[in-house]
Amino acid sequence: MIRLAISVILFFTASVASAQCAMCRATLENNVSQGDIGIAAGINFGILYLLVIPYLAIGIIAWF
Repeated sequence: MIRLAISVILFFTASVASAQCAMCRATLENNVSQGDIGIAAGINFGILYLLVIPYLAIGIIAWF
């Protein structure tokens, strides 16, 4: 039960994080300054997606 609670807490904490590399951040700041916010949201979502999937796969394998 404790493992499940910790897993849920870590999952929701990771989904709120703003993970961006330096090159992505510079490109996105340039786009946002020009008024294009859609690209920034899409790239940030993609980075978070790539972050969560390996941990989710490892968690499922460890569960079984």
